[in-house]
Amino acid sequence: GNDFICIDNLDGRFDELLGDSRKAGHFVRTLCRRGHGVGADGVIFAAAPEIKEFADLAARFLEADGSECELCGNGTGCFTRFVIASGFVPDREIKILTPAGVVLARNVENNYVRVCIPSPESHRTDLRIDAGGRVFRCDYCVVGVPHLITYVDDIERVDVDMWGSALRHHHDFQPRGVNVNFVQVLGEGEIAVRTFEFGVETETLACGTGSSASAIETAMRLGWGGEIRAGREPVVVHVRSRDVLRVYFTLRDEGEVTDVCLETVVSAILRGRLHRDFIAEALGEQVAT
Repeated sequence: GNDFICIDNLDGRFDELLGDSRKAGHFVRTLCRRGHGVGADGVIFAAAPEIKEFADLAARFLEADGSECELCGNGTGCFTRFVIASGFVPDREIKILTPAGVVLARNVENNYVRVCIPSPESHRTDLRIDAGGRVFRCDYCVVGVPHLITYVDDIERVDVDMWGSALRHHHDFQPRGVNVNFVQVLGEGEIAVRTFEFGVETETLACGTGSSASAIETAMRLGWGGEIRAGREPVVVHVRSRDVLRVYFTLRDEGEVTDVCLETVVSAILRGRLHRDFIAEALGEQVAT
């Protein structure tokens, strides 16, 4: 559903660029601009971790607007497929150092990648938020990045860009903002999700952390138990791209959520090199002729 550009920075060639947030932001915005650059929801740089014992690789996530974020679930899935296919690490479970902490990831069957993300924090339930002249009933949590979850009867009729933007910019979540997920319950253990992502500033075709937050909050709200509660069966999540994501977690009796793992579909689209003229343009430089 999402598309990401993964860049090899194991030799540190982009360290100087990434050390300048203004230049890095311009570079990423140019790269992600559809119809002009490559086009993507974000860019992920692969780097060597400072302490090899803690992680196999480090990842830095930059959104399409050039801002940096702590974690991206689907992005981590793409990153995992990229670094394994590139031979940077063996095809096994790997440890990835992110600004949100160390994430475990591995290939599983049928083009799925399993990504184990941080347990949710800062739970807030039954929020009533007035945005754009309408009151929304919402839940909120942070799974590496902040997510707002609101529930709808017919997800196909939701104007995600209009209402998502209104909620994303609501004063309760400033100055940073919040990702907004619209959730329709399809049955026990099955939901449909549409997400307005900050940093991209529009609806995206999928969001891994948003799907995870939505699955967890819906299960807690509706009291789903049994195999789902024990982490043996997933919550099935249908996203806008028509992909099906799977979210596993353990819900303990005291309400603590642990062992959160997302299984997301990953497809490699292309591998290539950026032309020097485009790199110069993205860096705001002139190319000598």
